[in-house]
Amino acid sequence: MADVKTPRRYDSSRRRERAQQTRGAVLAVARRLFLADGYAATTIGAIASEAGVSVETVYKAFGNKPGLLRAVADAAMAGPDAVPTTRRSDEMGARESDPYAIVRNWAQFASEVTPRLAPVILLIRSAAASSPEMADLLAVLDAGRLDRMAHQARLLHDRGYLRADVTEAEARDVMWAYTDPALYDLLVLRQGWPIPRFRDFLGDALTAGLLPPLPGKPPPTQVR
Repeated sequence: MADVKTPRRYDSSRRRERAQQTRGAVLAVARRLFLADGYAATTIGAIASEAGVSVETVYKAFGNKPGLLRAVADAAMAGPDAVPTTRRSDEMGARESDPYAIVRNWAQFASEVTPRLAPVILLIRSAAASSPEMADLLAVLDAGRLDRMAHQARLLHDRGYLRADVTEAEARDVMWAYTDPALYDLLVLRQGWPIPRFRDFLGDALTAGLLPPLPGKPPPTQVR
């Protein structure tokens, strides 16, 4: 009797790994070309060619050029760590009981994400002036950031950490303003502040704007 060959088991994990590697390569090339050449001048064909994949592969994974740029922004928002920054932030907030440490940690997380995210958001803002698709994308990303700030403001409010004269809505707006990429653009990209100084400024500003001063210590009034 002839030997019966056992069917080769389909290795789905290897295929998923290859797909993730391809996705990462496309996103890396897309980010570089978008930031170097601008949204309008960057084509799916150029991205696919440099990433070593077909145009069809890019469209299948991301839908269209706005979808690809949205994915670039999402990857930047996730942060440099294997665990997404939003998850790290939520886990920190759940275990930390010191409001001053919470706010300082938020400033730290922002200083990790903003250098990756701000150039992409600034690109989208520039393109939004002439592209309805980019205007729509900008609105979605802005709404997502505002929702995130509302989530963090709720944590401070529900635990009774906010200054007595600061409402939950005002706390959301304070964090919304200080985490806007335009502030990073002004201080780091234009004025050359190092990231540690930007992080400390953000921590001081958020602490002064949201929390009561520590006993015996007035709120910070100037940047060191």
